[in-house]
Amino acid sequence: MRALKILVVVMGVILVVGFAALVVAIAGRMSRSGSPSVARVFTARPIDIPRGARMEAMTAGADRLVLGLALPDGNRQLLVIDLTTGARLGTVELHPAP
Repeated sequence: MRALKILVVVMGVILVVGFAALVVAIAGRMSRSGSPSVARVFTARPIDIPRGARMEAMTAGADRLVLGLALPDGNRQLLVIDLTTGARLGTVELHPAP
């Protein structure tokens, strides 16, 4: 019977310590992110596309934007843009197979 009482007391102490640790962890996370985040203004350089080209498709990935362009000469082009910086990463020319 004595061992059962000791076991109950020990388990009660573990419960109180665990609950206190949980409260401290939540308070710590809230204090780090407690202030509302300030909205950042997105500024990026303009992306030049060929004159007369029209956008046919747009696909966004995790950090890339791919624009499908139809060029005035009938060819197609894929334009790859980095979403974090707004920089043009490259161009993929698409030509019809002969």
